[in-house]
Amino acid sequence: MIDEIKTLLDDYQSWLKDKTTLRQIEEWVEITTPYLDRHNDYLQIYARRENGGFILTDDGHTITDLEQTGCKLSSPKRQQLLTLTLNGFGVKMSNKEMIVQASPDNFALRKHNLIQAILAVNDLFYLAEPVVKSLFYENVVDWLDLHQIRYTPKVTFTGRTGYNHLFDFVIPKSRQQPERIIKAINRPSKETAMSLVLSWIDSKEVRPEYSRAYAFLNDTEKQAPSDVITAFKNYDVKPILWSRREEARDEFAA
Repeated sequence: MIDEIKTLLDDYQSWLKDKTTLRQIEEWVEITTPYLDRHNDYLQIYARRENGGFILTDDGHTITDLEQTGCKLSSPKRQQLLTLTLNGFGVKMSNKEMIVQASPDNFALRKHNLIQAILAVNDLFYLAEPVVKSLFYENVVDWLDLHQIRYTPKVTFTGRTGYNHLFDFVIPKSRQQPERIIKAINRPSKETAMSLVLSWIDSKEVRPEYSRAYAFLNDTEKQAPSDVITAFKNYDVKPILWSRREEARDEFAA
């Protein structure tokens, strides 16, 4: 099992390296990553030198794109959720830009954090307005609160590789159940599945024995792809379809 996981992580790192391209734009370097955004375009970030280190930014594209497609982020509750998400990755907001500072020693880690923050924000807020009235994350919060399930929101773990991974909820160990770690996925897809699987694989070794990982999958508007469900099961992440959440309630309430 250890050799299989090591091979998976090595393949993932090779995939990142082989599928990443660079282009010089005046003082900036455009970094095109193999991750896909919600338009199925390759996600791009930008880097330049500053004070012996580097500035990495999304150039404001993530927030601007969400706003232009009708997703409003102006409410205090959504601003708080945005801040919590960015803080989990150590990412700052300047105007509408997501920004991190990096040194030569931690460049790969900081780049990883920025990309994961962009993916997380896209998944949180996509289709929030005007198609649906509330965020999927908020729906999960309401459900947990309704059943008086105690949890800690927006928890970051540092994995074996040294990368940070943000999970939406952690339910502490009880007499009946081990620690339960939850990610709420608004748009189940190959990209979101791969991101969670790798986050869990990297984090699992530093968590208490018998900790479990869960993925709440939003199937309200669209059926969750079968290959996504299979991928989670293969890598010890239990998928919970939102339409069938009550069937799993006892696993979280205990």
